[in-house]
Amino acid sequence: MIVATAGHIDHGKTTLVRALTGVDTDRLPEEKARGISIDLGFAYWRTPGDGLSVGFVDVPGHERFVRNMLAGVCGIDYVMLVVAADDGVMPQTVEHLHILQLLSVKSGIALITKIDRSSPQRAQEVAASVKELLAATGLASIDVLQLSAVSGIGMDRLRSALADSARTLRRQGQLGRRFRFAVDRVFTVAGSGTVATGTVFTGAAAAGDRLTLSPAGVEVRVRAIQKDGKMADRAVAGERCALNLSGVELADAGRGDWLVSPALHAPTSRMDVRLQLLGAQTRPLKHWTTVHLHHGAKDVTARISIRRGAEIGPGASALAQLLVDKPIAALNGDRFIVRDQSALRTIGGGAVIDPYPPPRRRDPQLRAAQLQALESADPREALDALLACSPAGVNLSWFARIFNLDDEHLAALVQSRDMVVVGKELRTGLSRASVATINAAVRDALERFHAERPRALGMESAALRRECAPQLTAETFQFLLRRLADERQIELSGSLAKAPRHVATDNPADETLWQRMRPMLAGAGFNGLTIAQLATAAKIKEPVLKDFLHRKARTGELVCVTPERFYLRATLAQFAAVAESAFRASPEARFSAAQVRDRTDIGRTRVIQILECFDRLGITRRIGDLRVICKDYLPILGPYAQQQSRA
Repeated sequence: MIVATAGHIDHGKTTLVRALTGVDTDRLPEEKARGISIDLGFAYWRTPGDGLSVGFVDVPGHERFVRNMLAGVCGIDYVMLVVAADDGVMPQTVEHLHILQLLSVKSGIALITKIDRSSPQRAQEVAASVKELLAATGLASIDVLQLSAVSGIGMDRLRSALADSARTLRRQGQLGRRFRFAVDRVFTVAGSGTVATGTVFTGAAAAGDRLTLSPAGVEVRVRAIQKDGKMADRAVAGERCALNLSGVELADAGRGDWLVSPALHAPTSRMDVRLQLLGAQTRPLKHWTTVHLHHGAKDVTARISIRRGAEIGPGASALAQLLVDKPIAALNGDRFIVRDQSALRTIGGGAVIDPYPPPRRRDPQLRAAQLQALESADPREALDALLACSPAGVNLSWFARIFNLDDEHLAALVQSRDMVVVGKELRTGLSRASVATINAAVRDALERFHAERPRALGMESAALRRECAPQLTAETFQFLLRRLADERQIELSGSLAKAPRHVATDNPADETLWQRMRPMLAGAGFNGLTIAQLATAAKIKEPVLKDFLHRKARTGELVCVTPERFYLRATLAQFAAVAESAFRASPEARFSAAQVRDRTDIGRTRVIQILECFDRLGITRRIGDLRVICKDYLPILGPYAQQQSRA
C-alpha cells in the first residue's frame, strides 16, 4: 500500500512518518537547516505479524512546494491528512484536500496531531472542523484520530488502522495490464549507474526486462530492482521501488517521465478529458486558458480547449481538450490537476478520457457518445458502449492502448463480445448487428444494380461502399465483401462485385446476339475470326460487339485468346486434344508449335497465339522453343463433341 501525507506546513507530517518508520524523510541539507520539507521524502514500514509493505510518501506542506506535493500523491492508495491541533485547518489543508478530491483518493485517515500541546477541548474543536471539511468530499467516511507523534498517544491506533487497510486493499482492473511506472526521482549510484525511483501504476517488471522511457522514447534495460532497501526479483502494481537502469544517462531522464512496456510508448500532446473546476473559484474557466497541468509526477504548461462560446463554471465539470506544450505519456483514466498560469493556486482537475483524440471536425454528437462510452472504468462496458455508437467500428489497437490491455486480455475481451473483428495488423471491431445490416444493404444494392444495368459485369466496390457503408474505411468494407464472397452470398472479380449466378449476358437482346455469334465462331474453327470480321459479317458496331464478347467471356463460354480474337471453349478443347496428342507422340515428351501446326492445318502465328493462351491457363508450359503439358485441359476447357479417344 502506498500512503501519502497531506496537510499544511509544520503540522507534523514528517515527525509522524519518522515515528512510524524510524526514517527521517527530510534528506536535503536545506530541509535540515530550515526545518521544513521541500521535496518528497520516502520511507517504508512493515505491518506487524504479516509483514505487508507500506510505502510512505512524505510531501511538503508549504504553498511554494505544491508542485512537489503533486508529484508525490500520484498513484497513491491511501492518505494521512494531517491537521495540527494548535493551528487547526489552514490554507494548505484545504488545497491539499482539494487535490486529493480531484485525484479521486477515497481511502485514508484524518489525524489531529500535537494534541500534547493543546487542550482536549481544542483538539475536539479541530476534529469537528475537519469532519465538516471532509463532509462534501470522497473522504467523508474516513476516521478522524487524535494523536501525538512525540508522546506516542494514539500511535498504536494509527498503526492498527494502517495495517487493517493494507490487508484489505484490493486494486481493481489490474489483470492483463502492461507495466507502467511513474518516475519521481532520478540519480546515479557509483558502480551501478542510473537509478529511477517511483510508483508502479500497473503491471509488473523483473530484472532483465526491456522498457521504454517515455515520452523520450529511450530503450532501457532493468539491471536490478530494490524495494524497501532490499534487492527484489520483481516490482508489481502498488509498490514503490527503485529501478537500476542501463541504456540511459542521468541527463536524459527525470521526474515526470514514465517507464513503460514498449507497446505503451505513444506520447501525446492532445487529450480529451473530463475537467472539473473547483467550487471555490470565483470565475468560470474560459476557452484557451493557459494552465499548469500536473499528470503523474509531471508539470507541464497546457491550454484548455472548450467548445467555442462555452465555459466551465465554478463547481461544474465538462468535456474539454488539453493541448500540452510538451508531449506526455497519458492513458485513459489517468487523473490530473490543473493550476493557474502562475502556478500559485489549484483551480481544478479531472480524468483523461481519450489521450489520442481524432480531429475536431468529426460529427460532434457521435464524438460525445464515444467519450461517454470511454468514461466507463470497465473496458468491457466501454467496448460495448463504443460498439453501439460507432458505425465505423472500434479501432481495437487504439482501444487496447488507451485502456492498457495486453494482447491476451484484449483477445479474451473480444472473444467475449458479440462482434466481428476485421483486419490483422490494424484490427477494427464491429458489432455483429451492424455487420448484418451492412451485409443486407450490399445484397439489396447489387440486386437493384443488376435490375437497372443487366449487361454490367458488376458494381464497383467503391460505389457499393458509398451506397451501403460510407462510414467504413475502404479496407474494412473490402474485408466484409470478402467474407460475403467466402460465404457465397456475393461474387467478387477484381474491383467488381455481383450477385451470385448473375450473368451479364442473361437478357433477351444478348441471347439473340449470342445465337447469331455462336455458329459463326464455331464455323471459324481454329483460325477464328477477329472482332472486326465478326462485326462486319453480323452487321454490328464493333464497340457493341466487343463489349458483348468480353461480358460473355466472363461466363466461361468464350475464351479471349488475343484482344481481338475470341474462341468457343469447345473449340479450344479440341485444339488442346491435338496439342496433347503431339506431346504424347514426342519421344522427348515435348512438342513444338510446328508439330501442332502440321496437325491443325492453320498458320504458325495462330498456333502460337493459342498456345500462349494455354500457357496463361496453365495447361502448357514453354521451355525454350518447346512446350510440355502441365495440366489436364478437361477441368479447364471441358470436352468437345468430336473428341477422339485419348488413349
